[in-house]
Amino acid sequence: MFVPATVVDHKVPHRLADARRSGDEEQIQQALSLFWDRKNWQSLCKPCHDSVKQAQERSGLAGGCGLDGVPLDANHHWNR
Repeated sequence: MFVPATVVDHKVPHRLADARRSGDEEQIQQALSLFWDRKNWQSLCKPCHDSVKQAQERSGLAGGCGLDGVPLDANHHWNR
């Protein structure tokens, strides 16, 4: 089943709210740069953005496995 994409997701999280809370002008500028960088955008359906993608960002691990079934993220505990 296909679901239309309705959300612009940032491949690399921009963390703009955190940067603004810090008050650090350099962090704010870096976050804004990521926020508006169109190469950092991808379209997702809202359910995937709000569940799968958010869970990946909270865990700090990239999702997905290679053809051998080993996680692609070098930081995954299976790759240690």
